[in-house]
Amino acid sequence: MTDLPLSPLTRVRRLAQYQVTDRAALYDIVDGALAATLAIVRDGRPVALPVGIGRDGDDVLVHGSTGSDFFRRIAGGAPVCLTVTHLLGLAYARSLFDSSMRYRCAVVHGTASVVPPEEKEAALLTLSEHLMPGRSLEVRPMLARELAATLVLRIPLAEASVKDNAGSLVEEDGDGEDRSVWAGTLPLRVSVGEPVTSPQTAAGTPVPDSVRRTAERVTATSAA
Repeated sequence: MTDLPLSPLTRVRRLAQYQVTDRAALYDIVDGALAATLAIVRDGRPVALPVGIGRDGDDVLVHGSTGSDFFRRIAGGAPVCLTVTHLLGLAYARSLFDSSMRYRCAVVHGTASVVPPEEKEAALLTLSEHLMPGRSLEVRPMLARELAATLVLRIPLAEASVKDNAGSLVEEDGDGEDRSVWAGTLPLRVSVGEPVTSPQTAAGTPVPDSVRRTAERVTATSAA
């Protein structure tokens, strides 16, 4: 596995000591996320939308409606920027200037490619398996009209930067600061609640295994 190459787009300039070039770290950040922010420039203005994601090898899979102007522009070759962030805590220093956040993030630059029709169902199953493990075995197969209405895109993980300051110390303030003021870190975690059954579901229907698997995966990722 090769390191991530540095380029003018991916080189971290502010607090560069937190940049990580290990490709495995990039995969870990992507694999631990359910959603990301996908951005393009449309008609001279930046536009960013939240999207569900799933990694397939060296690509990130995203999907949207074939009727979406946003996704059609991406399919047409508009450069994209995909950002994945895991917020791990708030760092309380003895000044607001030195206070910060603890996070792991990845920023991916590139041009997406359209998944061809014959590969679309498999790609959507890969994405579904990441978001809701095992769900495809509990529901009906995808319909042809549903596949036709869905645009699936691959974003290569070729040009990306990773920044990780999760292990940095909060004591970045000067020696003249008042040490009687508390400083430290407030850890933040994603929590999983109890499943809420829809009112249209038949009474007594048990919560399926796919929900339990997702809850376990999110809990494990948050605790890591």
